[in-house]
Amino acid sequence: MSELAINGGTPLFQNNEFKVMPWPPVSESTADKLREIYMSRQWSFNSPTEQEFEKEFAAFHDAEFGILMSNGTVTLECALEALGVGPGDEVIVPDLTWIATAMSVRYVGATCVFADIEKDTCCLSPEAFERAITPKTKAVIPVHLYSSMADLEKIIAIADKHGIAVIEDCAHMHGGKWNGKGCGSWGAIGSFSFQQSKAMSAGEAGICITNDQKLAERLYRAKHIGYSRYDKQGQAGTPPPQDLLCHNYRGLALQAQILRDQLADFPALNQKHNDFNALLEKELAQIPGVRLQSKGRLATRQGYYAQGVIFDGDGFEKINSEKIRAALSAEGVNVINTTYGSVRNHLLFNMKPEDYRLAPGGCPNAEEIVQRMMVILHYGMADQENAVSFAAAVRKLAENKSELM
Repeated sequence: MSELAINGGTPLFQNNEFKVMPWPPVSESTADKLREIYMSRQWSFNSPTEQEFEKEFAAFHDAEFGILMSNGTVTLECALEALGVGPGDEVIVPDLTWIATAMSVRYVGATCVFADIEKDTCCLSPEAFERAITPKTKAVIPVHLYSSMADLEKIIAIADKHGIAVIEDCAHMHGGKWNGKGCGSWGAIGSFSFQQSKAMSAGEAGICITNDQKLAERLYRAKHIGYSRYDKQGQAGTPPPQDLLCHNYRGLALQAQILRDQLADFPALNQKHNDFNALLEKELAQIPGVRLQSKGRLATRQGYYAQGVIFDGDGFEKINSEKIRAALSAEGVNVINTTYGSVRNHLLFNMKPEDYRLAPGGCPNAEEIVQRMMVILHYGMADQENAVSFAAAVRKLAENKSELM
């Protein structure tokens, strides 16, 4: 008789025992503040609420300037624009990321170069990055993925040696610190997303942070149809630089207020995620063939969009990742997903072959990891009991692997 629920056995968890935090969070206090903003009519155009959030969020990540935008894709696009990246240039990105990282390169007319990842962090490999560099390379976008941080010191050292700009994609790493300094403040520009599912969410919004005043002004003009941050509404004081393509990518005061309140509560939520990670690591340590995505060599405060779990040994490597996900789901683990997959193989990726290329040596690590990795989304990480429950479900699969082979 089958033991695994996917084959007709009794599920390990029933009646929604695996607790999921309702997301995005809501509060009456924030709702009252949103009404005040609504009645104030100060909804946009560098409103006081926007300015306050920009300063607070940038400071939380050890940066001086923040530029709120409409989402976390246009933040990457404007970062590239601000750095002068365009047609004829190449931008190196990891092969494992959400498609927006790559598409932002295409939006500015540059060529996307996919480089391989590290097997432990699943983030951009510094060595693969260096192999991908050509005389056309203008920028690199290391992605802090799921629950790990790219090796910023190694990547920035290589970039500096070759005169390449670094844009950190921090969509998954709210609150993270690398070697004691906030993620997003290491490179020239850091880009964050506040899309509906992120650890800080306003439905849609994004922000760029930087410590470079000139870049901050270019970013502001790029998202605000050419206006300077110091201009009043309808009173442009100086023209934007002719080399800067400007858009209407403005964020809103309503989004900024939601995010301000979430930022105040974020350290406590982030601590819950870190406690979950520590307990899950302990629980999985006794199960052969299963490991957590590494935090990163010098990660000192972790942020989480999800917790990566890799099934790559003791027979698990012979089982399709989708079957593992389905088996865990059948046991009642309802916040587990497979990873994004290689950007190039995503259903929504539609670049022409001439718009991108693979770095020398290809991306074998990325192609292997996407077949072996699951992710527990952050709203399933707020309750430590879920770590024990998840490990119990994995243990059940491990003890009955023959049913999945």
